[in-house]
Amino acid sequence: MTGLLVAARYLTIVPLPGVVPGRADSLGRAAVWFPAIGLGIGAVLFGAERVTAVLFPSLLAALLTVTAWKLLTGGLHLDGLADCLDGLAGHDAEHRLAIMRDSCIGAFGAIGLILFLLLEVVAVAELPSGSRGRALLVVPVIARATPPLLGRLFPAAKMEGLGAAFAASVSGWAAPTALAIALVVALAALHAVAVLVFAVSVLSALALTRFFAARVSGITGDILGAAIEVAELAGLLTVSAWAHLVR
Repeated sequence: MTGLLVAARYLTIVPLPGVVPGRADSLGRAAVWFPAIGLGIGAVLFGAERVTAVLFPSLLAALLTVTAWKLLTGGLHLDGLADCLDGLAGHDAEHRLAIMRDSCIGAFGAIGLILFLLLEVVAVAELPSGSRGRALLVVPVIARATPPLLGRLFPAAKMEGLGAAFAASVSGWAAPTALAIALVVALAALHAVAVLVFAVSVLSALALTRFFAARVSGITGDILGAAIEVAELAGLLTVSAWAHLVR
């Protein structure tokens, strides 16, 4: 259960008792628990969507639900996405990594976050009421099953840092286990469209990681966080497109 607590402390802002392990590689060993934390996040979002849908119009309800989503995760993955986008302004791998380490947000990061959050809010608002809650339950699970896979497929961009420690310590069985858990949850909640949502989400995370890894010679913690955000949005858009096409 130590791995579950480590994953929960890192992926959410939920205050939990106990001492956080000091070793950075403890997160890699906890990676198999990431989908379980995603399921917990999804359950909170499911409940938030049910309450806000009763009290507010659809757009405001979606905005409040997405706000709860980002607050629950502490904006951790959004920060990674913004850093990755800012890094695109660099002229080589070393310069891009230096920009990504900078705590200040640049134009690319700010514009990217605005557009990303607008897409996410509208995607949630436009989902059919019958599938909105189930989609919100599933996409955090699938997205958090991707870091173990990415950590095994891509080298670390730096010798030090969280990304390097994660990639070095994630086990070979963590990725298939996490992905299998995510697929089972998706099938149980989304039925016919589950495989498509799963595939698009995972492939989106892989594509984004490959894009940024090619520009900084590997992966970092920021890239893993950005991949989670993109996988979540891709899942929402897939459910929305499916619902639009089959109605």
